[in-house]
Amino acid sequence: MRVVIVTESFPPDVNGVAHCALQTARHLVDRGHSPLVVAPAPAPGSAPDTDAPCPVVRVPSLPLPGYPQVRVALPSRRLAAALLHHRADLVHLASPFVLGVRGMAAAARLGIPAVAVYQTDLAGYARTYMGAGEAAAWRRIRSVHSAANRTLAPSRAALTDLEAHGVPRVRLWPRGVDTVRFKPEHRDEALRRELAPHGELIVGYVGRLAPEKHVELLAGVCGLEGVKVVVVGDGPSHVHLTEALPGAAFLGRRTGHDLARIFASMDVFAHTGPFETFCQTVQEAMASGVPVVAPAAGGPLDLVAHERTGLLVPALDAAALTEAVCTLVTDPDRRIAYGLAARTMVEGRTWAAVGDQLIGHYGDVLAARKTAVAA
Repeated sequence: MRVVIVTESFPPDVNGVAHCALQTARHLVDRGHSPLVVAPAPAPGSAPDTDAPCPVVRVPSLPLPGYPQVRVALPSRRLAAALLHHRADLVHLASPFVLGVRGMAAAARLGIPAVAVYQTDLAGYARTYMGAGEAAAWRRIRSVHSAANRTLAPSRAALTDLEAHGVPRVRLWPRGVDTVRFKPEHRDEALRRELAPHGELIVGYVGRLAPEKHVELLAGVCGLEGVKVVVVGDGPSHVHLTEALPGAAFLGRRTGHDLARIFASMDVFAHTGPFETFCQTVQEAMASGVPVVAPAAGGPLDLVAHERTGLLVPALDAAALTEAVCTLVTDPDRRIAYGLAARTMVEGRTWAAVGDQLIGHYGDVLAARKTAVAA
């Protein structure tokens, strides 16, 4: 199968869309298929695509105003040329927004079936950054995804939202987790002493530091006795958060084994964002054997078994978040039990298993197209 993955983001970018697109390309290669990635060009001076598992076509891009970590693709003929040159059987649209919209249009012109992967809560972002625009965001989502042969939602909450807003042909496709990279055995006592020199318990957050993540809700956790808050990530809210979270350790962006070591060295993982369509960092914490506190909204509803692998709290409720963290901090037996159960729960959610599900969706779409052409 020859697949063109059109993605709004790809490594060296560090985010859920980029990571999922990379894992998808890797799995297709592992299964003997021929993927090609089309993505916005990264910032000047970024690392080349030497670690990519397949060819990557880069489209000229500009930084998003006010959020330079995000690159927006400019109009380019390279996209349509890539579809033709690769002789694509199917187009995979990863979180289509700008480049993905053009990819959908090019696929339609060329008569190539398309699978659109919903991954970003654009309506939630519109509400956060502009205070309005949710209806317009849903109109755009509905327009793009209605043109696809199939839309894949990462969680039941996302699937329900899409169907409620009129998006047809939606199916569930969750995300995988690297259970070899993220595992409890990477817990590092030397790192723990470095981060919490007075023997504090470590409560960690990993993710973008941006307004929609509401990391400032951890302020109450910073005030808990015997707790050290550790924040991993970067973004436009960094300066604000260093003031909002007194005493917290900010480690910046971390990847690879370094990130896995930090995850496994936490005692509790706390996620604050209410707009997650999935929430990969929750799954990585669980794979690391760490109990989770997260909002009872969006993707975490599928991931966290309340009072078994962690605690779900009302979204944007700082007091409830602090109370839940305090519950786990003061109850070591519950904390350990939740961590063990979390690891057990995700052991079957490998990228290989999830990747095979994706190939199954591709097969369904191609079979339906073949039947329609024959008819």
